[in-house]
Amino acid sequence: MAIPINKEEMETLHDMIGGGKFKFTLLYKVSRDGCNAWTFHTKCDSQGPTITVIYNTKDTVYGGYTSQSWLGAGAEFGAHDEKAFLFQVRYNGKSVNNKFQIKADKYPNATACHHSLGPVFGKGDPAMPFFSGKVNASNGVFNFTAGKIGNIYDMKSTDIATFTNDSTDVRDLEVYKVDDGELQQSFNCWRITPKFDNQYLQNLKRDVEEYTPLEETNVDQVKILLTGQVKAGKSSFINTIISIFKGAISSQAPSGSTGKSLTTKFKNYDVKKGRKGQPMNFKLCDTKGLEIDDGIDPVEFCYILDGNMPDNADSPGFVSIPSLKDKIHIVVIVMDATSIDIFPPAIVEKLKVLQAKVNQRGIPQVVLLTQIDLRRFAVGRL
Repeated sequence: MAIPINKEEMETLHDMIGGGKFKFTLLYKVSRDGCNAWTFHTKCDSQGPTITVIYNTKDTVYGGYTSQSWLGAGAEFGAHDEKAFLFQVRYNGKSVNNKFQIKADKYPNATACHHSLGPVFGKGDPAMPFFSGKVNASNGVFNFTAGKIGNIYDMKSTDIATFTNDSTDVRDLEVYKVDDGELQQSFNCWRITPKFDNQYLQNLKRDVEEYTPLEETNVDQVKILLTGQVKAGKSSFINTIISIFKGAISSQAPSGSTGKSLTTKFKNYDVKKGRKGQPMNFKLCDTKGLEIDDGIDPVEFCYILDGNMPDNADSPGFVSIPSLKDKIHIVVIVMDATSIDIFPPAIVEKLKVLQAKVNQRGIPQVVLLTQIDLRRFAVGRL
């Protein structure tokens, strides 16, 4: 059984991150949740900054910090993070204070993200032991794959044997979400992203094209439902995504500028690679927008979330016993950036009702802001 990090060691981690008001929330614990990459991503993806703590059988505690979210979708990719670092806070039962910063020219490879991998620090060159797939315990011990001290983190004169106390036998691994009070109060802290050029665009397209749902779900296509206020641009966004991967302008989803929702029924859209390509492993789902006196009804919305509605509203029937593949897997709330300051209270309340339905089902959700380039002009007119 691993001896948990004590108050002194926790304060050491706090200082390494950079001071301020931090709250550590345990998201994932191998001895409690199982050593499984799918479980790790289920609990830790899209959570923002996290710190990974590994306890080995020699009472040595080490790990890594990343300010970027873990993601398990698509092909393996490296997360860009200039704030990432590795650490030791205990060695042979004695508290230590060793921090190893990422090298400036290695920011793009700070961590490696893939659905079959647990937390990995160093894409292509793992800097500490890690696990992939599912690892079963033997007498309470998990045997991890050995890392190597490479070129991504500045380990100074520390080799891998010294860093891990020459052991890949792990009693526990914990991942904590790091809530930073200062970041919550600041709206000027944007993520540092790679330069957006044609090469970066092609890489993004490739990642989307290669995306596959987790094997454990037995789902061929992930269903992504877009919802939001009328004129927010959800149907236009669907057409944009279809056009990008088709390589030609497409207007399959009804779109335009009117006071009423042009989308009048629930419908799914496949996204294909090329004009005659096969559908990719996700569908974009469209339905009526939010209106003060009309629009999507909460009961109908629940039927859609639960998979009771057929893929095409023109298809007759009601799916009385939906499977996981019939249900909505992700909800995207589309909002017009130029009007978020003047949202009608009635729309806000309707949005809260729909969001509560999504939360009750534990469905992941994100917010998509459209017309962000016009936001500064709208603010100037208020």
